[in-house]
Amino acid sequence: MLSRDVRILNKMIWGRYLLTAGLQCCRCRVSWHVKRHYSLLPDDVKSLRAVVNPDISKIRNIGIMAHIDAGKTTTTERMLYYSGYTRALGDVDDGDTVTDFMAQERERGITIQSAAVTFDWKNHRINLIDTPGHVDFTLEVERALRVLDGAVAVFDASAGVEAQTLTVWRQAEKHHVPCVCFLNKMDKPTANLSFSIESIKRKLKANPVLLQLPVGCGKSFSGVVDLLTNQKLIWKQRTMGDDGRMFESKPLGQSDEPELLQEVKEARTSLIEQVADLDDEFAELLLTDFSDNFDAVPSIKLQEAVRRVTLARKGVPVLCGSSLRNKGVQPLLDAITTYLPAPNERHHDLVRWYKDDLCALAFKVLHDKQRGPLVFLRIYSGTLKPQTAVHNINRNSIERMSRLLVPFADQHVEIASMTAGNIALTVGLKQTVTGDTIVSSKASAAAAARRAQNEGSAGKKRGEHASVILSGVEVPDPVFFCTIEPPTMAKQADLENALNCLQREDPSLKVRVDPDSDHLMWDGRAAHRDHP
Repeated sequence: MLSRDVRILNKMIWGRYLLTAGLQCCRCRVSWHVKRHYSLLPDDVKSLRAVVNPDISKIRNIGIMAHIDAGKTTTTERMLYYSGYTRALGDVDDGDTVTDFMAQERERGITIQSAAVTFDWKNHRINLIDTPGHVDFTLEVERALRVLDGAVAVFDASAGVEAQTLTVWRQAEKHHVPCVCFLNKMDKPTANLSFSIESIKRKLKANPVLLQLPVGCGKSFSGVVDLLTNQKLIWKQRTMGDDGRMFESKPLGQSDEPELLQEVKEARTSLIEQVADLDDEFAELLLTDFSDNFDAVPSIKLQEAVRRVTLARKGVPVLCGSSLRNKGVQPLLDAITTYLPAPNERHHDLVRWYKDDLCALAFKVLHDKQRGPLVFLRIYSGTLKPQTAVHNINRNSIERMSRLLVPFADQHVEIASMTAGNIALTVGLKQTVTGDTIVSSKASAAAAARRAQNEGSAGKKRGEHASVILSGVEVPDPVFFCTIEPPTMAKQADLENALNCLQREDPSLKVRVDPDSDHLMWDGRAAHRDHP
């Protein structure tokens, strides 16, 4: 199986690393006193096993969520570009982004369905899902957040918290997902950092932990100051086609503007005090070792404390930038790997009960004309392999998975196995629908149920398998109703087959037969999706 894996991934892997070797200039331009820089990928070529199945502590399953037109897809496009996954910057207006690959999305310039992409950043594997911003497609956000470990909430810095921001934030809170906030569009003339921070406090009832200050405002926005390290990161647009790969990173000094130095000093002091109020361990460190000068606390200790605060959901780190102008995205990628949790840092009882046996949740189904239904699985424990039989607890059925793929938007790469913590795409699961729990066998489910019962779980009350089934995806009620019928009776079977496929893809779609007219009734949420 590994040899087949090598054949399939060889071109992609070597192509990416050859690209890396040819793009060493992407590192930021530095002077003699600048030590920090960002590179696309490590200089050494990782083994195929490490690429396919990294250590679980290096995996980040995240989603990008926001209000309409806050810049989710543009931010995702920059992440893919700076990580070396794409060779050119896509643009929503041009209809050439990676995650908006449907014809309807490119025509309208909006995200309709969530799309998963996998890429590497500084020895970390990031499984990212770009979600829609329109309320019509809120189910896509719901089922993505159900299986993610962290989220990036993108805000328009000139508008702060907007209507759909509230909706997606509540969805993240329902699933207890730690978040990082990114104040995008800092280059707009009306961008306002203080207003955005205040709206997060007031409307989201959250506790924003400001980690960066913008350098300049509006069209003069040129970079950020990292309050943890007192480093100033500046993106200088030398040409119209500057892609933002190169930027200067240097410590603040006396040569900088006095107003900026004073603002940074006050903001860092406020940050230290805020984190100390939220994290007892950090407060004790300050009082015992740095009581004379809080500002002398090492940046690594402050960073560790911010991470604990984020994972405990006591506060949300806030960063700023402008994705469209290619500024501030690399530090956001760093924040994702630094502050958001790895899969093994999220507590799931089922992982303990199944031990090393397979346990996965089907959270999305797509229909492919050639390959049939494609099922997205989040693997919580065990290892998934192709050409194996699996047990669907919800359907009480045995299915054979023929192929296993890594999702790259609409392009997928076949692999030999996938370990816990990853998101996989499978071929061959013809009965599985959104919300189903997939395990290796009936025996493993029964063994997990016994372990759960031995620990005094609620499984004793609800039946043998009830306690070892992953909670599914909550489907909102339909808001749109219509009657449909085929153009001719000869097309009746084709219409019913298409509707069955659509119902598997979209659980919010309900199809029923009107008893009076014998017509098919369509109940759904996304009324303007161009379904067949």
